[in-house]
Amino acid sequence: MIKKIRFNLLPAALLIFAVFHTRAQVNNTNLNTLLAANNVSWNVPGPSSQQSMPLGNGDTGLNAWVEPNGDLCFYISKTDAWGAAASTEKNNWIKEGGVLMKLGKVRVSLSPNPMQVSGAPFLQTLKLHDGEIVIDEGDGSNKVQIRLWVDANNPVIRVETKSNKPVTAKVTLNDWRLNGGGDSILTGKSPQIVWYHRNAGNNVNPHLANITFGAVIKGKGFYVSNDTTLQSKPSVSQVVSIYPLTSQSGSAGQWQQQLEQKVTGIDKINLEQSRVAHQQWWDAFWHRSWVYIIGDDQAKTTTQGYVLQRFLTACAGRGKYPIKFNGSIFVVDNPVLKDGGKTVYANADYRSWGGQYWFQNTRPMYWPRLMAGDFDEMLPLFNMYAKILPDNKKQVQAYYHHDGAYFAETAPFWGGLLYMGPEVKENWTGHYFTPILELSMMMLDYYEYTGDKTFAKSTLLPVATAGLTFFDKHFGRDDQGKLLLDPDNSIEMFWKVHNPAPDIAGLHAVTARMLALPDDVTSPELRAQWSKLLNILPELPKGEKNGQVLLPYTGEQTAQPRNLENPELYAVYPFRLYGLGKPDLQTALNTFNARKFKDKGCWVQDPIQAAMLGLSDVAKTYVSFNFARQDPHLKFPAFWDEGHDYMPDEDNGGNGENGLQNMLMQTDGKKILLLPAWPKEWNAEFKLNAPYQTTVQGRVQNGKLVDLVVTPASRKKDVVDMSL
Repeated sequence: MIKKIRFNLLPAALLIFAVFHTRAQVNNTNLNTLLAANNVSWNVPGPSSQQSMPLGNGDTGLNAWVEPNGDLCFYISKTDAWGAAASTEKNNWIKEGGVLMKLGKVRVSLSPNPMQVSGAPFLQTLKLHDGEIVIDEGDGSNKVQIRLWVDANNPVIRVETKSNKPVTAKVTLNDWRLNGGGDSILTGKSPQIVWYHRNAGNNVNPHLANITFGAVIKGKGFYVSNDTTLQSKPSVSQVVSIYPLTSQSGSAGQWQQQLEQKVTGIDKINLEQSRVAHQQWWDAFWHRSWVYIIGDDQAKTTTQGYVLQRFLTACAGRGKYPIKFNGSIFVVDNPVLKDGGKTVYANADYRSWGGQYWFQNTRPMYWPRLMAGDFDEMLPLFNMYAKILPDNKKQVQAYYHHDGAYFAETAPFWGGLLYMGPEVKENWTGHYFTPILELSMMMLDYYEYTGDKTFAKSTLLPVATAGLTFFDKHFGRDDQGKLLLDPDNSIEMFWKVHNPAPDIAGLHAVTARMLALPDDVTSPELRAQWSKLLNILPELPKGEKNGQVLLPYTGEQTAQPRNLENPELYAVYPFRLYGLGKPDLQTALNTFNARKFKDKGCWVQDPIQAAMLGLSDVAKTYVSFNFARQDPHLKFPAFWDEGHDYMPDEDNGGNGENGLQNMLMQTDGKKILLLPAWPKEWNAEFKLNAPYQTTVQGRVQNGKLVDLVVTPASRKKDVVDMSL
């Protein structure tokens, strides 16, 4: 049964939680215990990359597994390792954008082999608090422990071994692109292995040309056995260090010089000091926010899914470019790929849907960063689009002879637009102008959460202004002088329709919020333009279906549906014109209940929209589904089923995070709504971030909010406890 709202929100003064419990923050011991319960362990090795664990420092990522013979293997990836090889797929919208490649595969073999005895003990554990993988192999005098970590503060991978008796370690590079695939080994660099990939040649896209990525492997006491192998002398402890680098350098020699400088700088840092600093980074990360649900198996699975998705994002979210929805930097070999009805093998460089960024599929990983307090992980997304903006503005001027800009729904990291005048034949993403509005909404939230005026002036203002200007200049006016959005896609669902709901909702939300910015962020001229635009915006389309509902576009609802989306609900999320405490909630509830598509998982927005409407049972069902949707071919519990995307799908986890957060807390201006859609049968410990540099920490016990701590304390007056 769907649980509906039990009351209308009264004036905040009547509902503010009057008794604020003042217990101290959760102590480190309790928090670490809660976190440790979500560590991932398994006692059966490998046998392949499909049984890998992820690790990373925000830019460099690993997929690590142990083969049955005891060898540690891992793929190395980077957020900026863009290769120029053409996609094998036929879809013309993914032929450009480059291929986000692996740097290669590393194998670590020990001798004598601690796993040589049949049935020897084995345990591989991802230790979340310290950001490391610990592997225990063998027992007694044969026991070896391997510790793997990617320095959170420096571009270096560490492999450390400790054994009860001296062992030798062999480190082998496996790079499947060395023979004709564009990769090269630098020889004569004893005692180390150096390799790189370089995008060179006359046919390389200029944006990808000269991108060079690779790494050096070395270790104290190691010597070169051959061009791709290092060997150590027997020892009870070894440290292997791998230093990756990507640069768009003029030559391979310049890349090599840059790499050597990086290595020299890192090697000056004491290993133990860097380890402590690494662990301190992860400790601070886990203290930014948390959600731990106490209850049945579903609560446990949902908690672990939330924690692990946040971990995955931290491992990949601080690099030069945003996270790829179709596998992030954790794509693995796929021997069961379906292509034209046939099963084919795809290596770890492959991903369906190619190298382009699809905005609607990229946003799910980024909205949850706000309440999580992971603001640093949002900057790669914002920076990429800010860099795209100037060239897109030039293209809009050249194509349409007016100011403003928009972002294509699908584009490579360097952006770009195709001409999409009204005469151009409709398609999935052609007349689709929504992304710049949603990105502006997210940037407005980022500013509201952080108070970063430099960001507001240098990034938010140019992007949002360009978007609002584009809509104002690009579209005509109707007989009443209102803005007429025609032709304009209602996302991918309805093509070239009249006044689509997502764009109208976005224009209303963004324009009003831009007008509310401080005077020292904007200007009188801009505010005058926005006021004029706000006055001519059309109303959201509405109709009747067992009560008043929102419609996906204006006019007769005869457009052919093309996808599995509910664009009319964009007024709830992401643009938040409707929701708890806002006018006409019943219309939004009617619309949600009447929605045509009720799929679960992947990019589906229902878990978030249900939470924002206070439908706790529906939200719980959807969120729990997301966090139980492990890919059947992959071992790691947060490598999500590909759904409509590719494994491990990032949309599934991101939307699960967003839905769960909104079940616990929602904000509207300065108002903080707690437990707006929280199921009574779940207890919880939580700390979330709110706008105006606020954190909210508390517990849910038997359906009630207890032990609430709001920081700063002055924000307590803005809290509405919806469990009362």
